[in-house]
Amino acid sequence: MNKRIHYYSRLTTPADKALIAPDHVVPAPEECYVYSPLGSAYKLQSYTEGYGKNTSLVTIFMIWNTMMGTSILSIPWGIKQAGFTTGMCVIILMGLLTLYCCYRVVKSRTMMSSLDTTTWEYPDVCRHYFGSFGQWSSLLFSLVSLIGAMIVYWVLMSNFLFNTGKFIFNFIHHINDTDTILSTNNSNPVICPSAGSGGHPDNSSMTFYANDTGAQQFEKWWDKSRTVPFYLVGLLLPLLNFKSPSFFSKFNILGTVSVLYLIFLVTFKAVRLGFHLEFHWFIPTEFFVPEIRFQFPQLTGVLTLAFFIHNCIITLLKNNQKQENNVRDLCIAYMLVTLTYLYIGVLVFASFPSPPLSKDCIEQNFLDNFPSSDTLSFIARIFLLFQMMTVYPLLGYLARVQLLGHIFGDIYPSIFHVLILNLIIVGAGVIMACFYPNIGGIIRYSGAACGLAFVFIYPSLIYIISLHQEERLTWPKLIFHVFIIILGVANLIVQFFM
Repeated sequence: MNKRIHYYSRLTTPADKALIAPDHVVPAPEECYVYSPLGSAYKLQSYTEGYGKNTSLVTIFMIWNTMMGTSILSIPWGIKQAGFTTGMCVIILMGLLTLYCCYRVVKSRTMMSSLDTTTWEYPDVCRHYFGSFGQWSSLLFSLVSLIGAMIVYWVLMSNFLFNTGKFIFNFIHHINDTDTILSTNNSNPVICPSAGSGGHPDNSSMTFYANDTGAQQFEKWWDKSRTVPFYLVGLLLPLLNFKSPSFFSKFNILGTVSVLYLIFLVTFKAVRLGFHLEFHWFIPTEFFVPEIRFQFPQLTGVLTLAFFIHNCIITLLKNNQKQENNVRDLCIAYMLVTLTYLYIGVLVFASFPSPPLSKDCIEQNFLDNFPSSDTLSFIARIFLLFQMMTVYPLLGYLARVQLLGHIFGDIYPSIFHVLILNLIIVGAGVIMACFYPNIGGIIRYSGAACGLAFVFIYPSLIYIISLHQEERLTWPKLIFHVFIIILGVANLIVQFFM
């Protein structure tokens, strides 16, 4: 249908509107979505020819809001893996690199001067240069990013639901859950859940209740990895089978509220805890990690997905009122996202109380370093849980559109097809939540995989091909963009050895 609309609109001159598709043919606004895997998925407000009426300020905020997401929870852990100084440098460099690749995506349509590309999206550009291979490979990597994000969401929702239930139970029974965990003994307790478990998160409830049958029964039936992930199935599986997820798109504002609240939470905790920093360049100490660590590629994998907006940036910028400001607005948005990641990561790492706790205790989800009884963290988990429960059906809908729409030509061929697909996606989330609940690992693997195509290979390769066709390709440009492709491949390969 999209191709037919494009074809008919080009049969006459641009001034002649006789063959422009009427409104009843164009997909309704509630059927058009734009998303960033770990950021936001929201409904487009309009689907008309030409450009939108958003000001630059609105465009910048939309890009920031779309890109920000749950990967922010793993930034402090990534800085810990890389080292404080190295981590800050990596965030800035990855921000610049992904910004340049995103700039190449924005400019990719303008490289074809002989064609009318005003209505093209990035998959259309890939299809033009790579044919059916570009279409199907972009579909594959897009599904990787979507399903990877849904798995991360399931792990985090299980975590947040578990800690929410634990907070309520402990509050009712006046139980202090920091007594049996390595933690700081003050009015702002910080815990180290991985202490004594070889550096890996402990997925049990981490509390032993002696001679309390009710508490022991609660611990048995409310376990982070054995029971809670299954409870979510009954709640979310029916929502995935809706034909249209337009109802859930109304809650997109929750993503902004959640990020703003996390910024407030981190600021408040940093003020109360103070800064705890020592600089040791290569040798770790009992409480501090060195400034340079060879695990820094783990942070690059996380950041590839954290800065990922390349699949929808053309759509977002189409709505900009002044198209000549697109590059400027994109740069400002990336700068704000980079500053947000630096702010969260640096404050959490610097304020982590060392001693008595080691910086190695910083968890892949930094909220896990606050006990279930912490009220401010409880509010953050509630916000994030509800936000993810509204975004999750949207991501499931997008996966259904991309997979079933390409295979069967219908996004809802039957309830049986949709149910099978949703069971596979939900099953993957449950399995990972039970056996590999490490969101940092999941984010960096899926980020490096989908980033390989959309961030590193496609933008650089399209630019090289277009310059070659115009006989403007020079050796410096070729070497530079081949180097970007090599970085993307290395970023993926090294994740499996860290």
